[in-house]
Amino acid sequence: MKQIYNPYLPLDEYVPDGEPHLFDGRVYIYGSHDLAGGEAYCLGDYVTWSAPENDLTDWRYEGVIYRKDQDPSNKEMHREIWAPDVAKGTDGKYYLFYCLAFYPEIGVAVSDSPAGPFEFYGHIHYPENIKNGKTLSEHLPFDPAVLVDDDGKVFLYYGFSPPVPLKKEGEDGDIEGAEKLEFSEGAMVAELESDMLTLKEEPHMMIPGGLKEGGTSFEGHGFFEASSMRKVGEKYYFVYSSHLSHELCYAVSDYPNRGFSYGGTLISNGDIGYQGNAVPRNMMGNNHGGMVCVNGQWYIFYHRQTHGTECSRQGCAEKITIGADGKIQQVEMTSCGLNAGALVGKGKYLAAIACNLICPGNDGKINYGECRRDRFPYIFQDGEAHYIANVQQDVKVGYKYFSYEEELSCVKMTVRGSAEGKVLAAADENGELLRGEADIRLENESQWQTVTIPFKAGKAVEP
Repeated sequence: MKQIYNPYLPLDEYVPDGEPHLFDGRVYIYGSHDLAGGEAYCLGDYVTWSAPENDLTDWRYEGVIYRKDQDPSNKEMHREIWAPDVAKGTDGKYYLFYCLAFYPEIGVAVSDSPAGPFEFYGHIHYPENIKNGKTLSEHLPFDPAVLVDDDGKVFLYYGFSPPVPLKKEGEDGDIEGAEKLEFSEGAMVAELESDMLTLKEEPHMMIPGGLKEGGTSFEGHGFFEASSMRKVGEKYYFVYSSHLSHELCYAVSDYPNRGFSYGGTLISNGDIGYQGNAVPRNMMGNNHGGMVCVNGQWYIFYHRQTHGTECSRQGCAEKITIGADGKIQQVEMTSCGLNAGALVGKGKYLAAIACNLICPGNDGKINYGECRRDRFPYIFQDGEAHYIANVQQDVKVGYKYFSYEEELSCVKMTVRGSAEGKVLAAADENGELLRGEADIRLENESQWQTVTIPFKAGKAVEP
């Protein structure tokens, strides 16, 4: 039986900020491109993967679709290319919208195919009768998203609205030059001409950011970054990262450029808020993604952090349901994600598909430039292998979900390190549905051992 897990791409691929789009019977994922163990965001060129809409287990690598040096403003490759989006124009061509790292421009590239490759097309600019045709630079063009509406109108969304000033250069967590820029006060929107390049108007704020959210429906979840727009029936759903950063929220309107009200949280990469949870269930970091409907099922794409930092992010996805009232309930992180259902409860699975790494002392989101490898458990890549490291006292490693057609006799783990104590296996994170336990003693950090946890009699609890 063919299955798929979270992350849905091969474990040696790091494509965060994933924008999923269904084009010509295939789902394409467009995102930025991190590297394993990278010390900055988006160190790679853009790549894309695609899967047939009737088989989301079968992702195909389409190759590099756009290089960072193709933008004339980045010939020396001094800046990374950050979260992109792709839209199909009214002319049938595909347009890639992107920004360079904290550089006040939005670039556009074009291709005849959703799989690329894309060629540089231009920078978003005003017409000659508005600001003399100059390139858009106001409100920090950042994380662009584009909607081509049913009537052919084209809308550009962008913005970066931190709730507090960024740190000065030289401090931990700073991003060079960021404090010199003019940030937006919320999510910005403007209509584009059908050429996908020329503004028809000056941008205006559509959703308030953290400094403007007071007294609005967005209070507590103001816009920070990660714009993404979808039309669902006659409603417009704007997905974004709030100033909490680890969560993706949504807002709804009858219009593509105004009248939005806060809808709720779709997902948090720490499961904060899910069924009232207040304890991070993973190492939290920034988040970015979008929605897509495939064969009648909606999904939210997002990303997780690995390597103990915020700079080696991997794409994940979960099923979501849009209710008859238009509401979407928050969903939890799982290991099964795009799979047709729970994973088969027998066989061999990689440790790195864990959706929960719960540990004492994890009290919030990791910051850019910060490393938590010495404090918390983390998933990492070493060559072609993928592990969970730094598993210490009272750490809980969670996998959701498995289904069992027969009684299980044991769970086996392959481990190495230095430790002595007990390891428990339970069907819930609180350990109340304890299935088994075993003594563990590790004395050689270079030698792998198999630890067997015998299960108690009785069928395991299904999700």
